[in-house]
Amino acid sequence: MVARAFTVSFDGLEARPVEVQCAVTPGLPAFSIVGLPDKAVSEARDRVRTALSAMSIALPSKRITINLAPAGLPKEGSHFDLPIALSLLSALGILPGDAVERAVALGEMSLDGSLVPVAGALPAALAAACENRALVCPKACGAEAAWVGAAEVLAAASLSDVVRHFTGQSPLAPAEPGEVLAGHDAGCLSEVKGQERAKRALEIAAAGRHHVLLIGTPGSGKSMMAARLPGLLPPLTAAEALETSMIHSLAGLLDEGGISRARPFRDPHHTASVPSITGGGKSARPGEISLAHNGVLFMDEFPEFPRQVLEALRQPIETGQVMVSRANAHVRYPCRFMLLAAANPCRCGYLSDPARACSRAPLCGEDYLGRISGPLMDRFDLRVEVPPVQFQDLGLPATGERSAEIARRVEAARARQAARFDGHPGLRQNADAAGRVLEEIAPLDPECREMLGRAAERFGLSARGFHRILRVARTIADLAAEEAIRAPHMAEALSYRLAAGPA
Repeated sequence: MVARAFTVSFDGLEARPVEVQCAVTPGLPAFSIVGLPDKAVSEARDRVRTALSAMSIALPSKRITINLAPAGLPKEGSHFDLPIALSLLSALGILPGDAVERAVALGEMSLDGSLVPVAGALPAALAAACENRALVCPKACGAEAAWVGAAEVLAAASLSDVVRHFTGQSPLAPAEPGEVLAGHDAGCLSEVKGQERAKRALEIAAAGRHHVLLIGTPGSGKSMMAARLPGLLPPLTAAEALETSMIHSLAGLLDEGGISRARPFRDPHHTASVPSITGGGKSARPGEISLAHNGVLFMDEFPEFPRQVLEALRQPIETGQVMVSRANAHVRYPCRFMLLAAANPCRCGYLSDPARACSRAPLCGEDYLGRISGPLMDRFDLRVEVPPVQFQDLGLPATGERSAEIARRVEAARARQAARFDGHPGLRQNADAAGRVLEEIAPLDPECREMLGRAAERFGLSARGFHRILRVARTIADLAAEEAIRAPHMAEALSYRLAAGPA
């Protein structure tokens, strides 16, 4: 007789169902696991045997075979411990087989039988809901998995609790969703002295999810403004929060089952490798661009990143997704993020100050920013020069609008875009529009068309640059609550496109 339990194997954000089959047959005593298990899964036999021993359950002197079906699907992770234990207990007649088969289980077991939290409880709960099964998981994962709502989540502290639940001795209560976590305090943009043009660029970028490049001397406030950008962004919608949290669940970043409605803000160091940015490793885990999905990826000291890292950004910026290909895995992750990059004008940073610039100026600036390739530079919608702040201005009171006031305009502009793209799957902000949709949402009057045509001819705009200017102009019009793009909107969009770097 073959006993069965069910679990999942993660393929990117998809949790693929896995049937854990257990057969106890006559023969020399052995405990084997087959079905393409990795090292962590193969070691489950020792954890399960010891945990059962701690519960005073002795394994029979027979051959125990665990098969993970489908056998051709690679199985990775310690979350197979619990379903292996459940299928074995069902085969031994300790647990009712029909009850075990009505649940999807995942969880790592300690040697004393306690259940250790694992990554991926949220996508596992979605998979359980699709199969009309309950989810059995460690207690620490219950609040996270319960956010799905469509599946009953049973969170247990130990294997003993699971056994008592399935035998009817002490049923487990369904887990409750965790708290909605508040985002961190990003500070107020009014605290930044001066830099009104850069602040305006951040407002436009936040409204339309446009990519921004800030170029300025050290200490001019680039990082300070970037840290305050989350305060301009509207909260995640329910669908976006679930989508983003699934990625963070796979990465093990959800704290105590809480889901945040604040948009992600990731700021990797410039020594980061290609796999850490785009995703990869042995298990093809999500990288920084996927962890920033629906949020912001801030890359300070942009030219200092390795060339391979910068070039790896080009395709995900355009498509909003990344394919992580490894010898044993081909995984697709979403990565619809807003790229905010900051750079000094040259290596010494003082190219614009003749008294402090190095002897190689201006060639040093061309060499330094030349590390950003033309195709990558072409993907920045807004390029802003950030001048140094005068010393005497630092003691002045805060100037400009507060972040809350700007955030209200941004939220209103995004609401207009959401209404405009209703009925267009995959389109959320103006930065997503392309082709015929872009022509429909950004019609130009003769004056705007002539202005854009002259700029394209004089500065040699690429087709991508042409379309990105249209998107930015559309966003500027949305911030002004205008239905049509007018000449001032187009002029402002052009000024940001041609301000720094090649067109």
